[in-house]
Amino acid sequence: MSIPTLDELHARGAAQQPTWPEPAGVERAVGKLRSMPPLVFAGECDELKTSLGDVAAGRAFLLQGGDCAETFDTLTAENVRAKLQVLLQMAVVLTYGASVPVVKLGRIAGQYAKPRSNDTETRGEVTLPAYRGDAVNGYQFTPESRVPDPDRLVQVYHASAVTLNLSRAFLQGGYADLRQMHAWNTDFVRTSPIGARYEKMAAEIDRALDFMSAIGAESDELHRVAFHSSHEALILEYEHALTRIDSRTDRPYDVSGHFLWVGERTRQLDGAHVELLSRVENPIGVKLGPTTTTDEAVAYAEKLNPHNEPGRLTFITRMGAGKIRDVLPTLVEKVTAAGITVGWVTDPMHGNGFETLTGYKTRRFDDVLDEVSGFFEVHHSLGTWPGGMHVELTGGDVTECIGGGEALDEAGLRHRYESVCDPRLNRTQSLELAFLVAEMLRASRG
Repeated sequence: MSIPTLDELHARGAAQQPTWPEPAGVERAVGKLRSMPPLVFAGECDELKTSLGDVAAGRAFLLQGGDCAETFDTLTAENVRAKLQVLLQMAVVLTYGASVPVVKLGRIAGQYAKPRSNDTETRGEVTLPAYRGDAVNGYQFTPESRVPDPDRLVQVYHASAVTLNLSRAFLQGGYADLRQMHAWNTDFVRTSPIGARYEKMAAEIDRALDFMSAIGAESDELHRVAFHSSHEALILEYEHALTRIDSRTDRPYDVSGHFLWVGERTRQLDGAHVELLSRVENPIGVKLGPTTTTDEAVAYAEKLNPHNEPGRLTFITRMGAGKIRDVLPTLVEKVTAAGITVGWVTDPMHGNGFETLTGYKTRRFDDVLDEVSGFFEVHHSLGTWPGGMHVELTGGDVTECIGGGEALDEAGLRHRYESVCDPRLNRTQSLELAFLVAEMLRASRG
């Protein structure tokens, strides 16, 4: 399968792209990226696709999570480990609570670009280009910082490589061993009610592991996990430069990440992003907002997965708590009736944001939970499988989303609001969500 050129893609109308100041700089950055080794390997992408086939078939549940937008300044070993910790904790809660295999997918090692509602940002009498993520420009509100810089795309590559290396070292070096469950629980979580519940569950798993060891039933699966990376395929220059032909199959893969998705703002059926992802062999996703029509959903499947390959396509719905019960049923019914094989995943974050009177972008934990509940209710009523959830979260003790067991209120947002883009669940809220979703999963399995 041939890959269209960058010029051909841009000719289709590429939404949400930076206005680069000079073509020579872009060509130089793209040239460097084309010479770089792959960040991930085609075989790893195929393994993930097989696992996502289990999700689509109702045999597994997808947990996809990580930062709204990664930043160069926060790339440290501790931050990478903290994100992995919370994902591991949530996965164990889901697996133990619902007796279902969990596919673990990080929103990590490439999530450096963000779509924006407006091309510019105004503060007082000053108007500058909007911050589009560290892949494009700087967060600092100065003319110099906000100029799009294509050399940042090369920085994204190096930062993603470091993140992947750290992740592989942690997860394959014993850190993912189930015997480490207690060590995953940080002090600020351990002292919370949900942390105590987690410790109780961990103790039960310890006893089960002791029993298995006593009868000689140890398994390598208890000591390491399969983990893959994902990000929104947004900046065409970056994704195109990292699309390579696999030597085993002579098929193209985007080796910037294992799983790539098209966002709500870039899912134009005849647009550049859908076209590029239709040409690569990676497992891919499409974000579907409340305006998505049934005809569009079917058309995405025909364009992106014409052979109806299990695990190839995931629909990530982001409807909003107030709309999901009204909008989702018709979509699921029409797609199912068309015989389309797809994994259904809920993103309960992006449809539930609002801004406080004090200027903080936030989300209510109750709204997040309500959208997940609506997602499960719809699938239960239709006899289809609620395949997973896609969450913006962090391993830190941030104060960005309102509510949860700690009852964080609007006044508390100012204490540790660290996101440069959208608000994330903190570690305690993430763990609480995992316990609640485990109960929903258990009920859905009958």
